[in-house]
Amino acid sequence: MGKILDTIDFPKDLKNIDLQAMEKLAGELRKFVIETVSQTGGHLAPSLGVVELTLALHYVFDTPKDKLVWDVGHQAYVHKILTGRKDRFHTLRQYQGISGFPRIDESEYDCFGVGHASTAISAALGLAASRDLNKEDYKVVAIVGDGALTGGIAFEGLNNTGAAKRDLIVVLNDNRMSISPNVGALSKCFTQVITGYWYNKIKKDIWELTGKLPKGSSFVRDIVHRIEEGLKSMVVPGHIFEELGFRYFGPIDGHDLNVLIKIFTEIKKLNGPILVHCITKKGKGYKYAEEDATKFHGLGSFCPETGNSQKKKNPSYTEIFGKTLVQLAEKDPKIVGVTAAMADGTGLIHLAKRFPDRFFDVGIAEQHAVTFAAALALNGLKPVVAIYSTFLQRAFDQVIHDVALQKIPVVFALDRGGLVGEDGPTHHGNFDLSYLRLIPNLVLMAPMDENELRDMMWTAFQYKDGPIAFRYPRGAGPGVSLRKTFEEIPIGKSHIVREGKDAAMLAVGDMVIPSVQIAKKLEERGISVRVVNGRFIKPLDKEMIQDIADRFPVMVTIENNTVIGGFGSGVAEILSEYKDKNIVLHRFGLPDRFITHGNRCDLINEIGMDEETLAQRIEDLVVGVRNKKKK
Repeated sequence: MGKILDTIDFPKDLKNIDLQAMEKLAGELRKFVIETVSQTGGHLAPSLGVVELTLALHYVFDTPKDKLVWDVGHQAYVHKILTGRKDRFHTLRQYQGISGFPRIDESEYDCFGVGHASTAISAALGLAASRDLNKEDYKVVAIVGDGALTGGIAFEGLNNTGAAKRDLIVVLNDNRMSISPNVGALSKCFTQVITGYWYNKIKKDIWELTGKLPKGSSFVRDIVHRIEEGLKSMVVPGHIFEELGFRYFGPIDGHDLNVLIKIFTEIKKLNGPILVHCITKKGKGYKYAEEDATKFHGLGSFCPETGNSQKKKNPSYTEIFGKTLVQLAEKDPKIVGVTAAMADGTGLIHLAKRFPDRFFDVGIAEQHAVTFAAALALNGLKPVVAIYSTFLQRAFDQVIHDVALQKIPVVFALDRGGLVGEDGPTHHGNFDLSYLRLIPNLVLMAPMDENELRDMMWTAFQYKDGPIAFRYPRGAGPGVSLRKTFEEIPIGKSHIVREGKDAAMLAVGDMVIPSVQIAKKLEERGISVRVVNGRFIKPLDKEMIQDIADRFPVMVTIENNTVIGGFGSGVAEILSEYKDKNIVLHRFGLPDRFITHGNRCDLINEIGMDEETLAQRIEDLVVGVRNKKKK
C-alpha cells in the first residue's frame, strides 16, 4: 500500500480520507519532516508538536478562503507540506527554495508573513476587521504558542480583540515549554481568584467541616486539597481569557485528531472572540526532540537515527561569548545577564548554570528586557542584555529613551549580526550598525575575531560613561588561539592590520579578515592596500580617517550591514568635513533591500560581497584613479 501522504497535495485532499487514515497521515508527516530537516536544518520540535493540530485546522476550515495566521511561523512546516509545497519541501531554507517561515509571496495559504513572535493575534484581528468592513464571509484563526504570550504585543492583541468583539479564533498551542510558573500578569488573575471572598469562604467551610471528622480527617483534607488544586488548574486559564472577552474552550489534547476535529467543527459555527486551548508536546513523535526540545527547537543538519548534530570545527561566537561571560562573572559579582527567552541561543545558558541567581530570562519581551536592565544598572549591577540583532529592533525606543538618554551603563551583546543565512530576512541582522549608530551616548563595536570579542567584553564592563554594545555574527569564528588574558581597547581607536600605499580598506567585524584576503589578491595584481580594522562604528577613529585622506587616493569601507547609515556612512560624514581632500570613497555593504534566505556563501555571492568581486571592484577604482592622473 502506498503512502497516504502521496495522495495529499492541498487541504481539499484531506476531505477524502477518514479519521483512521488521517492518524496514519500524521505519522507519515512526522517522518517526512524529520527526514527533510535532518538534511536542511530548521525548527524541528515546534513543527512536530502541531502535526495533528495542523491537520485538524486544514480539515475543518476552508483554506485559503479561511485564513490561518501562524505566530512566529517556525511551527508551520506541516502547513507548508499540506498547501502545495510538498514537492519543494526538500528545498526548505535553501537558497532559492521555500522559506522556513510563512511568506505572502510564497503561497496564497500564507496570509501574513511572520518570523518574530507575538504578532499573530494583531494580524488576525486586522484581517477580521477588514473582512467585516468589506462585507466578506470567512473565518480567521491565529495559532499562537504559549511562549508568544509573554510578548507585550500579544496581550495588546488579546485586549483589543476582546473589546472589539469581532469573529476571531485564537488557538493557543500550549506545549508548556516557554512560560515560567508564576511569572508576570498571567498569575495576577489567578491570585484574584484564590484571594476572593467566596472562594475562601467555601474553602474555609469545607476545611472546618473536614476538621471536625473524628477519624481520617487528615486523609480527607488531603483529598480536598488535591481536588482544590485540580480545579484551580482547570478553571483559572479559562477565567483569564474570559475576563479578556473570549469564549474559552479547553484545555484539550492537541494530539487527539478526533477531539480536535469535533471541537473545531462546532467552534466554526460560533461567532465572536474564541480561544481554544490545546495542550501539545513539543517534538512529539521523535524521542530525541521530546527529550531535548530546546536543542531541537532550531538546529542545523543532524543524523535522524542518533539525533546527533554535525559538529563544527571551531566554536561559535555565541559559545565564546557565553563562556567568556562566566569567566568575567567569576571575577566580578556585579555582572548579571538578561535575555528575552533565548538563553541557549545567546549563550547565556552558561551563566544560568554557573550563577542562576544572576541570570534573568524575561520571556519574549525585548522592550521589558532593556528597561529592566537599565534599572539593574542604576543600582550598581553590570547587566549585559544578550539578544539577537534583529530582535533588538523591537526595543529601539527603550534603548534610546530608557538607557542612552540617561547614560546608563548597560552592555548590549548583539548576536547574529549581519547575514544569518537560512532563516532569511526576518532574522538577518542587517540594520543594527545603522539603527544604533544614530543614538547619542552609545558606543558601538564589532570584533574581527574571537580574541577581539573577548577584549570587547572586557572593555564593555570597564566602561562607565553610558551604554556600550558589541555585535558579532552567527556561527563559528576564524578559529584563532584564545589568549588567557584580556586587553582593554581604547574607545574609538582602530588599528592597522596590513600596510599599503595605493588604497585603504576600512572594515569592521567579520569583514576584516576577508579584507586581508582581498588585499592579498590585489597585491598579486600590483596594487598595495592598507587594511584597517575599524573596531568602532561609534565613535569613529577620526585621526585614522584623516591620515588615510592625507595619504591615499582611494578609500573603501566594508561592512556586513546595510550600506545605508552604517559604518561607511559614518566615514563619509567625517570625510565631508575635509573639503580640500581629493579622495575617492566607495562604501561596500549589504544592498538596500531585504535579502532572501539561503546558505550564507550563496547570499554573499548574490549581492556581490564575495572576495573576488570586491577585489575586482577595488582594482577598478584604483586603476580609474591612476588613469585619471595620467590624463
